[in-house]
Amino acid sequence: MQSAAQLQELLRSINRKSYPAYKSTKGTYQFKNYILSIDHVQGDPFASPSHVSIRIRHTDSRIPAEYYQDTLTKITLADFLTRQFERQVSQYTFRAKGSGKSGLILVTHCGQEVLSRTACQITDQEIVVRFFIGFPANGRTINSAELEKILFEFLPVCVQKSFFYRNLNSKELEKHIHTAQDQEYIRQQLPVRHLCAFVADNAILPRESGISSKPMKNCVPFASPESLRITMELPHHGTITGMGIPCGITLIVGGGYHGKSTLLNALELGVYNHIPGDGREYVITDISAQKLRSEDGRFIKDVDISMFINDLPNKKDTRNFYTEDASGSTSQAAAIIEGIQSGSRLFLLDEDTSATNFMVRDAFMQKVILREKEPITPFLERAVDLHTKAGISTILVAGSSGAFFHIADTVIQMDNYIPVDITAKVKKLCRDFPLPASDTPAFVLPQNHRIMTNPPTAKTHKDYYGNTRNQPERLKVKNHGCDGFSLGKQEIDLRYIEQLIDSEQTASLGLLLKYAAEHLIDGKRTIDEIIAFLASHLEKEGLAFFFDGYTSCGYAIPRIQEIYSCFNRCRRP
Repeated sequence: MQSAAQLQELLRSINRKSYPAYKSTKGTYQFKNYILSIDHVQGDPFASPSHVSIRIRHTDSRIPAEYYQDTLTKITLADFLTRQFERQVSQYTFRAKGSGKSGLILVTHCGQEVLSRTACQITDQEIVVRFFIGFPANGRTINSAELEKILFEFLPVCVQKSFFYRNLNSKELEKHIHTAQDQEYIRQQLPVRHLCAFVADNAILPRESGISSKPMKNCVPFASPESLRITMELPHHGTITGMGIPCGITLIVGGGYHGKSTLLNALELGVYNHIPGDGREYVITDISAQKLRSEDGRFIKDVDISMFINDLPNKKDTRNFYTEDASGSTSQAAAIIEGIQSGSRLFLLDEDTSATNFMVRDAFMQKVILREKEPITPFLERAVDLHTKAGISTILVAGSSGAFFHIADTVIQMDNYIPVDITAKVKKLCRDFPLPASDTPAFVLPQNHRIMTNPPTAKTHKDYYGNTRNQPERLKVKNHGCDGFSLGKQEIDLRYIEQLIDSEQTASLGLLLKYAAEHLIDGKRTIDEIIAFLASHLEKEGLAFFFDGYTSCGYAIPRIQEIYSCFNRCRRP
């Protein structure tokens, strides 16, 4: 390790040289109370900016040890510090001048949810911060005086104000940590109380706009119906009341624009912790909850969809189903089976984004099209068995078919954003409108023995002895925001994975699939085995395990459900 003075001397020695001379700055440097590491230097001022990291020992930062005592508090503290650092850095980015990305200082932007990110990680000994800097140049000639400004003037101020306890708002930090601990307490209480979700009284569910996840101002706060209201004593917040949604089958109904989809959207994001002031801090859903929908044209391979689809006219085997271009009903059937295999205990569905013929068949249609001529067993006839035999609850927004009232355990009507429990009223009406008898095939849980075969980017080569071998290429990943990524020549479309909320999660999915393609996919391991390996290393070592060399900023750990969804959409032979 070199000193900060040596870095300053080096920068002055390469001033006005050609841009590649910046490569000589790569290394670690001891500053007053932190270590600066230049991990990767960009090739020219127009390329992706350089990767820089900082390490600060807890003995220097003086942040109380109770704020990084376990995984939950470490992730929450890192989230708080990242937000502080971004706020400080935003005042200095591009204040150093030059061509292209010269002077850029880029820190991860955090949304309303708290995620585990590579931008800031807390270990038992230190804080590790990662970000990007555009090394300044005029054309392709080094302007190291401007980089000196960044590293020796701007950055020390940002670091001091962001990571040292004496300069932080201690009340805000305490609230950040305590809110996360309260949210985790509610999440742990759900199975104890036989609930699949909880929505606190006075929660603000509507968002500011379609492109903003911030809470809407001057909207109707949530108020639980008395019959579903429960009380909890949280570790820090104290007494809290709200609507507990029991395990089983829950319908959310109501007129258009009365808040049905708003409630469902809040529930689907309740798998994440939220920051104080978000309005949805205490909207908590089972951590394994999965939002499902139809997805015309998606890829499906080796999925047993016989629970829902059988006896196809073309005699295609639905116990080991394959298609390059799924229909809406087939894609939704596959999504449910894949959700079962990923360990989900709660399915969230909206009729508006579901395939109608997959969800229900009314009495008239059953008279016209006989059972033996219809290969689809609708979700209506499987939802009860999914709960009683597989332990999977369902929350469904229903707006057109009354058939689901007959199987619902709980019915919530949204009336001007206020929920009303109409279960008793609906059950009474159901006696006057009975469902026709149906001959539903037996419920059998699918078996999962799906082998993950090599993606189509594998290439054939001959070894020293002339034997032909398959070897995966060194693949490149190109991210497309939250919508997906390309791996080699293949596009992975994740637009309909609605609980992917951050482009950094998508970037991590690309990293995980790349690692699997290069190291794990051998035509022998199942998808379950591969994902279990990845999940084990994510839990023990985080995303650092999957990087070659240094760990980069710009990645957030996705849930196991999103990893399954990504791998299931990778087209393979």
